[in-house]
Amino acid sequence: MDHPIRPASALARALRAATVAAVFGAFSARAAEPAALAPPAAEKSAQSVENAVVKIFSTMRGPDPYKPWTKQGPREGTGTGIIIEGKRILTNAHVVLYSSQVQVQANQSGDKISATVEFVAPGIDLAVLKLEDETFFDARPALPRATLLPAVKDAVMVYGFPTGGASLSITKGIVSRIEFASYNYPTSGLRIQIDAAINPGNSGGPALVGDKMIGLAFSRLGGGDNIGYIIPCEEVELFLQDITDGKYDGKPALFDELQTLENPALRAFLKLDKTVEGIVVHEPDSSDDAYPLKEWDVITKIGDTRVDNEGMIKLGDNLRVKLRYLVQKNARAGNVQLTLVRDRKELTVEVPVAPTRPMLIPNLENTYPSYFVYGPFVFSPATGIFVGGLNNAMTNLAASASPLALRRTDKPAFPGEELVVVASPFFPHKLSKGYSNPQARVVETVNGVKIKNLKHLVEVLRDSRDEFMVFAFAGHGGESPIFPRKDMLAASEEILTDNGVRSQGSPDTLAVWNAKPAP
Repeated sequence: MDHPIRPASALARALRAATVAAVFGAFSARAAEPAALAPPAAEKSAQSVENAVVKIFSTMRGPDPYKPWTKQGPREGTGTGIIIEGKRILTNAHVVLYSSQVQVQANQSGDKISATVEFVAPGIDLAVLKLEDETFFDARPALPRATLLPAVKDAVMVYGFPTGGASLSITKGIVSRIEFASYNYPTSGLRIQIDAAINPGNSGGPALVGDKMIGLAFSRLGGGDNIGYIIPCEEVELFLQDITDGKYDGKPALFDELQTLENPALRAFLKLDKTVEGIVVHEPDSSDDAYPLKEWDVITKIGDTRVDNEGMIKLGDNLRVKLRYLVQKNARAGNVQLTLVRDRKELTVEVPVAPTRPMLIPNLENTYPSYFVYGPFVFSPATGIFVGGLNNAMTNLAASASPLALRRTDKPAFPGEELVVVASPFFPHKLSKGYSNPQARVVETVNGVKIKNLKHLVEVLRDSRDEFMVFAFAGHGGESPIFPRKDMLAASEEILTDNGVRSQGSPDTLAVWNAKPAP
């Protein structure tokens, strides 16, 4: 399993510092000599790299999906960054995600400069920082970036500020492999594996081959020995190009499910000529009749590049990567050209691609969850972080046919669909006497009205004039709690006060609650 190189203190205590400090020779001229010798080119290069590497301090308060009215406690973390053009600093998104305060410190400096997060891309794990005092960059030029991918076996040096010490650490290894792999769902990209030791605190630090940066350290394989990963400069360039218009859109991607064309029976079933190579469309991303890909289509080319029977394409003489890599390079106006074999006939189609795939259970992406308190209930939309914390209960959720288990990777069935969950156990109150804990149950209906999303639930609660409020949950088992409507309204303020909840809902749900009912 891949792990971001997070600098959490608990993890830091559990890890031994495995970095090896590289020592560069210092020059000292004798007093009798008229002048010191000029440092050699290798030392100049090392000094320029060290001058461009910074340590990042961040205070983060992430969301608490089970208490959505508040945030997690502050967590102090450190990471590494690199100076880039435009008087900016590049680092990993997870170093500064949900940060309330960010500071930057130059190598061999005692001063910390306040910074702000200008752009953040959790999917590809990159972020750009701006400093309040830009004179910081006057004597610190940007580090040059390589324009080509390194070769496997190239010697690589990784710079950063990992746990185990306060000064800059340099570790050495080789490039082990290059592949197109998953980052944070649904984003994929090129990834370089190295065997140089990297640890918490290395995140965002540069990896160099020769005197140029080939990428940023961002992750390591949990339980592996010196298996680390860096984001190559090609992905960095795509990110930096994306944000030139002032916003981050994301990389175009193809979300259709594919399967290999290696099995002889599959080839016979499709009646393919033995010369046909490609990969089979197992499940198109859309069932719409107008969607250009159909089940059993065989993708033989992406653009002008041939696809083999494992769905791979060649990059140069010694590198094969998944065909999806070319989507981000070949996409034009939201489409990518594919050549297919369908019913033994070849055709060319334009397939729509997008940075994200609509998800019924989405990721929060550096935002906080919406919520609404009604009597002893706390309602919130199901999110990736909410469901991720229920892993130990997933077997029971699946057995009870909960949509949290059965529809975990689904797209919304209609625009705006959300799964509304009971985020927390009941707040203590006599109204909930005798009812079991409803946490993680998905609201199906309220007084017989099928709930579409959280705002719709708030509308139903706001507009109801019934004597009782009947809540029914999706799946098997559990209960359908019933409450007197007027008592629920009267109890809400008391419950908020008793439990230190400052607001009955997030701004979006309060706007609905305080609006006039539809005529």
